[in-house]
Amino acid sequence: MKLKDKVVVITGSTGGIGRSIAEACAREGAKVVICSRKEQSVRQACKELEQQGLGVSGITVDVTAQGDLEKLFQHAISTWGRIDVWINNAGISGGFRPLDELSEEEISSIVNTNLTAVLNACKLIIPYFNHKGGVLINMTGKGGRGDVSPYMATYASTKAAVTSLTKSLAKENRAYPISIHAVSPGMVDTDLIRSSKVSPALKEHVKSMPYVLKAIGVPINEVGRFFVQIAAQVPGRETGKIYSIISGWRLIRGIGLLMWYRITGKIR
Repeated sequence: MKLKDKVVVITGSTGGIGRSIAEACAREGAKVVICSRKEQSVRQACKELEQQGLGVSGITVDVTAQGDLEKLFQHAISTWGRIDVWINNAGISGGFRPLDELSEEEISSIVNTNLTAVLNACKLIIPYFNHKGGVLINMTGKGGRGDVSPYMATYASTKAAVTSLTKSLAKENRAYPISIHAVSPGMVDTDLIRSSKVSPALKEHVKSMPYVLKAIGVPINEVGRFFVQIAAQVPGRETGKIYSIISGWRLIRGIGLLMWYRITGKIR
């Protein structure tokens, strides 16, 4: 029970990676606060987790609204008495399209969800953690290390910004009992990938996605367990780390498989 009696807040957590993190933390003894923009999704997720005997509460939240983030904070405090871990997971991708195919509204939505909301959440929770102690984890991803990410330029730029933000805030607050990290989960087979918009010119391109997932995809349950390890850290002992789940032997194996799939014509 690595997280026994700890209170963990996770944004965007009624499905996908966020749900996996919530369930993994709750199974390790945490009291988990989940949220999303859809009330029905929150109710259903809470019901399913409670039926497993897990400690959970939920609230409807739009992370792009500062007032909703404050409501999430207060809900966690009033329900469980404190917050020990805050995970900024909520995010949207914009799909696999060149920049000129995204509308102004889509670009604003990606930036507001993936970056501005993270900034506002950090601004909200860091003063609390500096006083009480805690672990703050941001979600980075493709492009997070400044790597080239064609057809995902807006998404990738927000993730690069989150990486920089994480390192900067960690250094700003290194004198306090707070750990600030970011995690790049790699490619995970979720609705974020399956329902992504794809440019008509790239339809053939994405037919190779099942092979890419087979080569370098990360099982969603493994992502949840990875976050548990970070959430269980002693606050302040280490900070400013950018974790990547796909690394080492898995990465070497994945690259080898991708090369083989290209040689055999399975992917282009």
